This record gives sequence, C-alpha cells and structure tokens, in this order.
Amino acid sequence: MKIHHVAYAVADIESARKKFEFLGYEVEQPVMQDTDRNIKIEFMKHTQNGLRIELVEPDGEPNPVSGYLEKNNGMSAPYHICYETEDLEKAIGECRQNGFLPLQKPAPAMAIHGCRVAFLFSKDGGMIELVEI
Repeated sequence: MKIHHVAYAVADIESARKKFEFLGYEVEQPVMQDTDRNIKIEFMKHTQNGLRIELVEPDGEPNPVSGYLEKNNGMSAPYHICYETEDLEKAIGECRQNGFLPLQKPAPAMAIHGCRVAFLFSKDGGMIELVEI
C-alpha cells in the first residue's frame, strides 16, 4: 500500500509547524478543526521528497490524541501511518487477516476531502489509518 501521510500528535500545531518548516516541510493544507473528533489538523509536505505529514492537536474533550501525548510526557511523537486504498472494505479485511483490529467503523474524514477512513491497531504494528482514494 502507498503511504498517504505520517501523523504526529502535537500539543501545539504552530510550534510544531516551525520545527517541520526547518526540516523542509511546507504547509499543504492549513489548520482545520475536526469537530467530530475534537482535534485540529494541518497537513504539510516535504519540499524535496514529497512526504506528507499530518499534525494533530487536541481541541476539546474527548479526543483521540490527548492520552497519547500524556504517555509521551507532552512531547510530539509519530501517531500513525496512513495508507491509501481503492477498496476500504477489502483493505480492512486483509488487515484483519494480518492481525490488525478495527478501532471504529469507517467514516468520512473532512480533512481528507471527505474520503472514508478507518483506523486499525495491532500490538506489533501500532495504529494505522486507511484512506479510500
């Protein structure tokens, strides 16, 4: 599967953005509020290799990243890798066969133009996101 982005849980998007700009990233999509999950999201893309990252900041409770940040003492850290798929249900089935368990039902992601996404977890593989392109 092709990587769509690598997500970072961050306490403050503006502060994190400055660090990633220093590392060669540019804002690809400005900060959006995801009111369904109580988070802010910003996408950045590396100017040389095209790698896309997603900065994810808590924005109210409950949200999916506060606990992760607490476990990391508030430090920004890679949160998940998102993979592209043309058939979300098929990809979920293949992931299940390889030990990944769905964390929720597929749902549209406003930050990815309403594309359906699914989050899965494996003890050995961590959390991944699948996005239907």
